[in-house]
Amino acid sequence: MRYIQLTNPETRGLAPTALGGRHGELGLDDQLDWLFGTALSGFAGVARGGQFPVDLYQDKDNTYVRAELPGVTPDAINVELVNGSLSIQASRKVKSVAGEEEASFSRLVNLPDDVQADKVSAAYENGVLTVTLPVKEEAKPKKISISVN
Repeated sequence: MRYIQLTNPETRGLAPTALGGRHGELGLDDQLDWLFGTALSGFAGVARGGQFPVDLYQDKDNTYVRAELPGVTPDAINVELVNGSLSIQASRKVKSVAGEEEASFSRLVNLPDDVQADKVSAAYENGVLTVTLPVKEEAKPKKISISVN
């Protein structure tokens, strides 16, 4: 089995200052605020809704997409294949000061071309969604025998 590194699609650049410069002109407090604000922005997004991290890995027969969705019921998860991409949408109720709100999460993962769309399956167990995407037979490696004359 090999692990495929999937990068988060969010892009983060250097924070400009009011003077138009970059970090060199920021004070230490401003640099620390920027650093922790950038590093922790993904965690706040998941708590309030937004994107969530996924693991993408494959073996010789399947590609797998694994997403941790704690507190989400199976009925609140929607998984679809759309134009060569896997769309995962989920929602859950979260408590807030104003009462209970619904937080929505979504993720779009581009898939390899060798996926058999008609045999895709998904399982949800203990807060973890695993989508299994079988590889087409013609895309699997085949052993070729060598004949000796």
